[in-house]
Amino acid sequence: MSMDRLIEKIIVKGNPTVVGLDPNLKNIPPYLLEKHVKEHGETLKAAAEAIYEFNVGLIDALYGIVPAVKPQSAYYEMYGVEGINALKRTMDYAKSKGMYVILDVKRGDIGSTASAYADAYLGSVKVGETVIEPFAADCITVNGYLGSDGVLPFVERCKENGKSIFVLVKTSNPSSNELQDLVAGTRTIYQVMAEKTNLWGEDLVGKNGYSDVGFVVGATHPTQLLELRRAHPRQFFLVPGYGAQGATARDLAGAFDRRGLGAIVNSSRGIIFAWQKTDCKTGENFAEAAYDAAVAMRDDLKRYC
Repeated sequence: MSMDRLIEKIIVKGNPTVVGLDPNLKNIPPYLLEKHVKEHGETLKAAAEAIYEFNVGLIDALYGIVPAVKPQSAYYEMYGVEGINALKRTMDYAKSKGMYVILDVKRGDIGSTASAYADAYLGSVKVGETVIEPFAADCITVNGYLGSDGVLPFVERCKENGKSIFVLVKTSNPSSNELQDLVAGTRTIYQVMAEKTNLWGEDLVGKNGYSDVGFVVGATHPTQLLELRRAHPRQFFLVPGYGAQGATARDLAGAFDRRGLGAIVNSSRGIIFAWQKTDCKTGENFAEAAYDAAVAMRDDLKRYC
C-alpha cells in the first residue's frame, strides 16, 4: 500500500515533514538563473534548467532527513513544456534518492477526463505495444468537490498501481470558509467531503491502519484538525499551512494519533527559500540553509506531535 510506504519512510527518518518544491523563479538564488541565461538566453529553457538545478541541490541536502517532497505543478507549468520537463526530471531525481513524491496538482474532473488525469499521474499509457508511466507519482492531490465520478478513477488507479491520493477536505487558504464551512443539513460541507472521502478509501486500508485515500486539512484550522482526526481514524492527513502561512507545531498536535503517526506536514517557502534569511546574499548556501531549516522544523514538530 502506498500510504504504508510513506509511513515507513516517516518512521525511518523520525520526521513527518514533506518539503514543497515550489520554486518561484524570483526567489531562487540569482546566480542559478544567470548561469543558465548565459547558456540558453532569456528563455523558458533557461528558467527550467535553473529550477531543476535548484531542486537537485535541495534534494541532495534533504533526502537523508526528509521522507517526501511535494512539487506544486503550477510552478512548473508556468514555464511551459520546458517547465513540465523540469518537473518530471525533479520527480525522477527525488525518487532515485528514495524520497516519496506527492505531486500537488489538485486535479478534479469527470468521466473520461478524470480517467485521463488518473492515467497521467498514477497510471500508464500505451504507445503501440509499449507501456509508459508519464509522471509516475507516488501520490497526488485531488479536488473531490465535483463528486464521486471525479474521484473514483483516481481511486481505481490507487488500487491497480499501489498509489495514493489526498482529497481536499478543509483547505488552509483564508477564504476556505466561504464554501467549506457552509452547513448542509446538520453538517458542514467539509464534514460531508470527509465522510465521502472515507467511503472512497474504505477498501484501501493498509497494515498501519491508514487508507491510501487521505485528507488535505490545513494547519491553519487546528480545531478542525482535531475534530477530523477523531472522526476519521483511518485517513492520513496532508497538512499545509505550517510556517509561512502562520500555523505552529502546537496547532498540529491534533492531527496525529497516539503513535505519533497520521499526518505529514508541508513546508515550502520556509525551507526552500531559507537562504534569504541568512547573511549570504548570493544564495550559494541555499542547500545548507534548507537543511538547517528542515532540521529545525523536524525538531519543532517532535516537541508537540
